[in-house]
Amino acid sequence: MTRVGHCYAASVTRPPDGVSCDDQEGKGYLLAPASRLLLKDEPLSVRPFLLLVLDPILVDPWQHMSKWFQNNDVTPFHTTHGRMFWDLAGQEPKLNQLFNEAMASDARLVTSVILKHCGGVFEGIESIIDVGGGTGTFAVAIAKAFPNIRCISFDLPDVVNGLVGSKNLSYVGGDMFEAIPKADALLFKILKRCKEAIPSKDNGGKLIIIDMVVKVNKEENELLETQLLFDMLMMSLVTGRERNEKDWAKLLVDAGYTDYKITPILGFRSVIEVYP
Repeated sequence: MTRVGHCYAASVTRPPDGVSCDDQEGKGYLLAPASRLLLKDEPLSVRPFLLLVLDPILVDPWQHMSKWFQNNDVTPFHTTHGRMFWDLAGQEPKLNQLFNEAMASDARLVTSVILKHCGGVFEGIESIIDVGGGTGTFAVAIAKAFPNIRCISFDLPDVVNGLVGSKNLSYVGGDMFEAIPKADALLFKILKRCKEAIPSKDNGGKLIIIDMVVKVNKEENELLETQLLFDMLMMSLVTGRERNEKDWAKLLVDAGYTDYKITPILGFRSVIEVYP
């Protein structure tokens, strides 16, 4: 209930700056600059992501919130469909395809911003593994932009099977966990395994996390609203959540890391550089 309340408190409907609700002139519709991202032929289109979140399979759980509050199911998605999201995605080709295409479109947009504004985070790195890399959109972009970096996209075998690598790009199928525990426990487990896999800080080792840091832009209420809506989405579909800097710091320290640096990008997301 606390997370629902936070989202409600941050949501305010308002007209654009300089536009009066009583303005009767110039009625009509046109594409705002950001709307280009919804066009099918736009190179950085996030249309697949929109199609995923508006699919009835993902929309229906929102209609079962009250029922979920009254039972012990892990998520509203489980209340609605009788299975966890990942279990259903593994058995429903349509949902699996929608999800992979959505993640790929999101990765294209985020990667383009990172390479343009935060390319320095990859300086001095000899190899990089994209854990949960999906169909390899991020790894492909990094491999192309930095030919000297050996890139590996790591995901479940059914996701990477048949994907073809290149000179400095390869795909590896595997499972970092045998069962899906609570999200914090899962993330903690992955963080610890990543720490075991990377070199020391003195030898250039670091973990790069691209995720939300809630309230990192303290004066941007619209960004906070988006972050809280994503937190609600995570709550509805899976067992995850979005975290503020205090949450991230505790998780990283508990996993054995010594330092971190947060760089906000693309509005509501951040690059978190973590050092062993």
